[in-house]
Amino acid sequence: MSTDAQAAPQETTPARTLLPLVVPALVTGVLCSLLFLGVSELAEQLQNVLWKDLPDALGIGGYSSLWMIVMLTATGVLVGLVVWKAPGHAGPDPATVGLASGPLPPLVLPGLLVATALMLAGGPSLGPENPIIAANVGLAFWLGSKAMPAAPAVLWGTLAEAATLGALFGTPVAAALVISEALAGKPMKGSLWDALFAPLIAAATGALTTTLVAHPTFDLGLPSFTRPGWGDLLAALVIASAAAVLGMAAVYAFPFTHTAFGRLRHPMLMLPVGGLVLGLLGALGGPLTLFKGLHEVAELAADPDGWSAGQFALMTVVKLAALLIAASCGFRGGRIFPAVFIGTAFGLLAHALVPGVHPAVGVSAGVLGMLLAITRQGWVSLFTAAILVASPAILTLLCIASLPAWLLVTGRPQMQLHDDGTALR
Repeated sequence: MSTDAQAAPQETTPARTLLPLVVPALVTGVLCSLLFLGVSELAEQLQNVLWKDLPDALGIGGYSSLWMIVMLTATGVLVGLVVWKAPGHAGPDPATVGLASGPLPPLVLPGLLVATALMLAGGPSLGPENPIIAANVGLAFWLGSKAMPAAPAVLWGTLAEAATLGALFGTPVAAALVISEALAGKPMKGSLWDALFAPLIAAATGALTTTLVAHPTFDLGLPSFTRPGWGDLLAALVIASAAAVLGMAAVYAFPFTHTAFGRLRHPMLMLPVGGLVLGLLGALGGPLTLFKGLHEVAELAADPDGWSAGQFALMTVVKLAALLIAASCGFRGGRIFPAVFIGTAFGLLAHALVPGVHPAVGVSAGVLGMLLAITRQGWVSLFTAAILVASPAILTLLCIASLPAWLLVTGRPQMQLHDDGTALR
């Protein structure tokens, strides 16, 4: 018998070790969700003022080309002021940090949250995920180290990340997948389920808090998809791979656009200029290409045949360019939600070009390929693409379609930079 076959099974962690983690995980889940909901509500109220009340009072169309250019430029000015003057400059350069990062000092967090709320309200094509996770990790580390100084420092970051992901997606599944992916290949005491025990509690609590307060849903309500055929498999393979290639075009351009804005050297130049470019892109692509993209995706999906192939193509390219510019010039935000819009528009473009492509297949495959390229998070990409359609029949297609798409992106530059401006691989 081989040595591997004779190896003893991995020991599990005793319950007395896991039970003390329950309360910290519950508290972290609730607090992280409430911070996310608070920033989101503040941003939504400010968005209504900036894009509805104010233009109505001035007798201007809220989504006229002129107003979009003015508002995006003004957003760049306001965020630039925060980045320039706030303690800690609202955190590190967002181009150099990923979905998860080390804890920031508490003094930095107010500026980061203000910059995030202004960005969400003002229209740049970024989501809340990266800065909200960073803020929650920083707060959890600061408060947790005071309340339980004997607990390992890494615990608080893991709990806060899991709780925030649960709150963002309204389900703990995404957090479990992300943390499982992060733990792959790392030495662990006990089983994987032991390692996931406390983060899963935090994620479930964050998700439940968000669900009870805000009632979120990711299901786009696309036409029902029940039984996949060979044509659906071919469509998923082609669309996911093509979306991945399109996303990689932005990834390869990222260091160059970041360097170009970096030459301006000052946030009061970089962000207003970036805002102006985003305003011009918004005027070209229309109001659906503004903001993080979640509500706009729902509007697209509500009428998959409501736009022409040319309009879908324009929105896809403009939104991808807007994501690239917003991520390069210093706006604080994440890339998952705008990538979902880009993938959705791309999938509906495929449906418009080839009516035989089912909208659910086009959207889910487009989102899968785009997220794989932009985030390089395999489980998050697969999970997000699946929940948009909420059809068990789509999962097999997506699992197969992810394979060639992953081969196109793995080992290549990522949409995240080293401090010297070169891309991570």
